[in-house]
Amino acid sequence: MSLTEAAPVRSATAASHPVRIATIGAGRIGSNHAEIVARLVPGASLVAVSDPVGESAQRLAAALGAPLATTSVDDVLTSDEVDAVLITAPARSHTDLVVAAAAAGKHVFVEKPMAVTLEDADRAIAAATDAGIVLQVGFNRRFAPGFAAARAAIDAQKVGTPHLLRSLTRDPGPFTADPARIPQWTIFLETLIHDFDTLCFLNPGARPVRVHAMADALVRPDAKSTGHLDTAVVTVQFDNGAIATAEASFSALYGYDVRAEVFGSGGMVTAGSGLSTDMTYYGPDGQHADTARRDTDLLHTAYVGELTAFVGAIRAHTPAVVTGEDARTALSIALAAIRSVETGAAVDLDR
Repeated sequence: MSLTEAAPVRSATAASHPVRIATIGAGRIGSNHAEIVARLVPGASLVAVSDPVGESAQRLAAALGAPLATTSVDDVLTSDEVDAVLITAPARSHTDLVVAAAAAGKHVFVEKPMAVTLEDADRAIAAATDAGIVLQVGFNRRFAPGFAAARAAIDAQKVGTPHLLRSLTRDPGPFTADPARIPQWTIFLETLIHDFDTLCFLNPGARPVRVHAMADALVRPDAKSTGHLDTAVVTVQFDNGAIATAEASFSALYGYDVRAEVFGSGGMVTAGSGLSTDMTYYGPDGQHADTARRDTDLLHTAYVGELTAFVGAIRAHTPAVVTGEDARTALSIALAAIRSVETGAAVDLDR
């Protein structure tokens, strides 16, 4: 079976029973996802938490009523009480965990990036296909209401043929992390990977063909000599002629900022905002609006939407809305951007 050929999705649970989910990773995002599954996703039940730090697993499991807390991933994968897993461990471990979970017959939701090499992406896709399990990747912006509405407008031909696209991610500042603890190329593999998927999502049916990137350490210039990069701009050309720009910064002092724009022959759509609500205060000192400081606040609805879609795919025995192939495409852009920074030249993508 080819990597792109769809396999029947394995039935993990009767329609009348909840999908029993374990989270692998009890950090910030793992805790967020686990709480959403436990409290907000219909037809789902959180049954286990795994984390190498036992206290973290126990604390999260106790808070959410999960019966199992363990430091062993094997305890989760070998359990007959687990139908699916959320993989929110460090990025470089994602592929091996996907492969192991698929081999154990567990449906998989994996945070981005699914892999950091194309070979590993292919390995994850093949494992899921062979096992007949749902494999969904955590590109949450597809489920944010504004981004979903933008895609609907594009599908309805309201924008016409896309000409120019833009997607940006600006993390809330001030930047206080230790650059030495941030893996090299994180800005492409873990930050801009969202924007690369967004550009493909908002240019449906088109294939990225050429990438050029520039990056620097503008937030922490003192760390540049170590390979740290915290600011980047990437241009992506598509086979339908559209030209796209993705940009990222690790420090926006005004808050977390995620936006997108598509300009076409028939109009334009924009999506996203850094505002925590749509309230604006007008007073003697002018206008004021509150901004979000965490992705889990700004994109809460999107996180709920993607996990609800994952459970829905399992229950309906259908493929995931966001597939391993989608993750591979975004990764191919990220890896081309890295090569472009290394060489100073544009990089053509292989077919």
